[in-house]
Amino acid sequence: MSDYIIITDSSCDMAAEMAEELELHVLPLSFIMDGKTYRNYLDGRDMSSKEFYDKEREGFMATTNAVNVEDASQAIEDVLKQGKDVLVLAFSSGLSSTCSAFQIAAQELAEHYPERKICVVDTLCASLGQGMFVYQAAKLRQQGKTLEEVRDWAEANKLHQCHWFTVDDLFFLKKGGRVSAATAVVGTMLQIKPVLHVDDEGHLINVAKARGRKASLTALVDKVGELAEDPASQTMFISNSDCLEDAQFVADEIKKRYGTKEIVINSIGPVIGAHTGPGCVALFFTGKHR
Repeated sequence: MSDYIIITDSSCDMAAEMAEELELHVLPLSFIMDGKTYRNYLDGRDMSSKEFYDKEREGFMATTNAVNVEDASQAIEDVLKQGKDVLVLAFSSGLSSTCSAFQIAAQELAEHYPERKICVVDTLCASLGQGMFVYQAAKLRQQGKTLEEVRDWAEANKLHQCHWFTVDDLFFLKKGGRVSAATAVVGTMLQIKPVLHVDDEGHLINVAKARGRKASLTALVDKVGELAEDPASQTMFISNSDCLEDAQFVADEIKKRYGTKEIVINSIGPVIGAHTGPGCVALFFTGKHR
């Protein structure tokens, strides 16, 4: 039995069954919609992803909250009290203060539990890219790697976690300050779809434009050929905000072009979905660089 537990947060957008199978502790972030606060549990017990995107289509907007120090501290201490060490793999510091909250909590708890190890890694990842990274780390833990070995692997490999995605509705990116109002209006009229990625600082970057939905989805597939390391043998992840057919199209094209055998598809949860809106498809794989 391993002497440490991996903690992450629900921005990882991993399926609840996978998180349970990997023995992860997942701290839920929260979001506010129509004046009510909900927890973004992986199993959707407060609000399912489907219900969330239906509400967004009806015109309801959501705001999100990062993990606070108190919740981070409680999650870590619950593990320490079991006599186990902790490895935290946190949501990108370029997109959220969640990692900072874990780091502060870890520093404070280290004074009270000097005999325990508490390590926090800023994954610089988001959504199911974070989920893929946590999945890889948890597999190493299951293989018997020590906390230090998995931490060192994470630090050495996080900038090889490629995040590429496109959205169907530019107005959600406008709301988050990712594109201007003029760009959103003109882009919508001309059916321009952005292709974005998460850079080496963990920030969201708009890098290209495609004319039409199919072209933007194909652009994601093209990135595998440009960047992926041995695409046929790795497990890739695809997340989507209530557009499963589009996610399946990307998966099928990758399998056809590159011979990839294993692709995990899951929903984008409400915390990430508050910023993407419905119709986002995101592709994650291991590459030479981001």
